[in-house]
Amino acid sequence: MLNHYLQKAVEDLEVLIELTSLDIEDIKLARHDEIFGRIETKESTLRRFENTKMLIENEISALLKSHPDSDLSELLDETDREGLQFLRENLEKLQMLNRYYARFVIAVGEFYNSMYEEIFPVEKDGYTANSPKIASLIELRV
Repeated sequence: MLNHYLQKAVEDLEVLIELTSLDIEDIKLARHDEIFGRIETKESTLRRFENTKMLIENEISALLKSHPDSDLSELLDETDREGLQFLRENLEKLQMLNRYYARFVIAVGEFYNSMYEEIFPVEKDGYTANSPKIASLIELRV
């Protein structure tokens, strides 16, 4: 059963890696609708991965409880050890991609925030920032 769970977890990680790679390409091209369109798929895949990871942890825990005097590496066969190693490698790859993607997200977020503050002056700590000329063009008529 452990091998089956490991395969499912690796499959989910591969999907997350692919979706994150697509997000990176789309954020570079400012295709934000495509990114937002994948959010639900990413969330459901992540939930599925977390459930599978919990099943893997339960299987390993049960294995260790049934053989308390043995080391985990002795209890796992070669296929399970390879599956765990592949799972670790994919987790590291996804972590690297997420860090790379986060740089773009932060940069885009700061860009939009600075544009917004240029158009609509923001009060910070009780002080109003210098009002740009663009803000004077916007007025409210009641």
